[in-house]
Amino acid sequence: MDEINGYASYLKTEKKVSENTLSSYLRDVRQFAEYCGREELTLTQVRRREVEGYIRYLNSRGKSVSTVTRAAASLKSFYGYLIRTGKIVINPVRGVVPTRVERKLPQILTSKEVELFLEQPERTDPKGCRDHAMLELLYATGIRVSELIDLDVDDLNLSGGFLRCTKKGKGKERIIPLYTAAIRALSEYLKDVRPQLLEAPYESALFVNMSGKRMSRQGFWKIIKHYQEKVGIQKDITPHTLRHSFAAHLLENGADLRSIQEMLGHADISSTQIYAQLVNHKLKDVYIKAHPRA
Repeated sequence: MDEINGYASYLKTEKKVSENTLSSYLRDVRQFAEYCGREELTLTQVRRREVEGYIRYLNSRGKSVSTVTRAAASLKSFYGYLIRTGKIVINPVRGVVPTRVERKLPQILTSKEVELFLEQPERTDPKGCRDHAMLELLYATGIRVSELIDLDVDDLNLSGGFLRCTKKGKGKERIIPLYTAAIRALSEYLKDVRPQLLEAPYESALFVNMSGKRMSRQGFWKIIKHYQEKVGIQKDITPHTLRHSFAAHLLENGADLRSIQEMLGHADISSTQIYAQLVNHKLKDVYIKAHPRA
């Protein structure tokens, strides 16, 4: 459809959203377009009652509160675009409020679990050394998996002890310190391992797969799951688990929220405040278990 194609172009060129955000928004809008087609409506004919009907339809199909809320946000953005381009006058999603999302506390690993997890790669071959360096860097910096695989060699400054992370498409750069063990693992990887894996000497990617090409998101997920099975930790470990653990452990050890916000690259401090709730929740558990009169 012309409206959706134009919206996709707008998100990519003007809003410069990430690939994940683009895919999510377009999926939500296309699903709504299919719903409208069954109701014999075009996207520009939609009124508020149709949007409310769609929300009820999603709820009736057992969709989670977060999924319904995200769909409403995607549609509100889409119809905002149609207003800007003169296709419609009133945003039909305005005023539509899905059930409030109950924000779940993220799952984190304890410090001992992180230490055990990071020790899983056996540094006796190139793959083990590379995997160890990736996991150390992920926990050292709390960066997203998309940011990890986008890193180039030039983004590292090991002599200065920091990483430069640039948000793709946004041009926003942040500097994140590196602890000694991460610097050591990365130095070993860059000096002794990466040259063995490369096929093209001009490859700029920091982390490459066994074929010498830039590591993919799916490839890194497989690595995480492999070591989760190996270590035997019952928690579901994802790349974001290490990001959450990074933030929570910093907060537990005295870091302030603003510094953590900057390192994580959160645009809004409210996204970072979830870790304060997590730490407070943990302290409450400790209090209940330890206080003799609790």
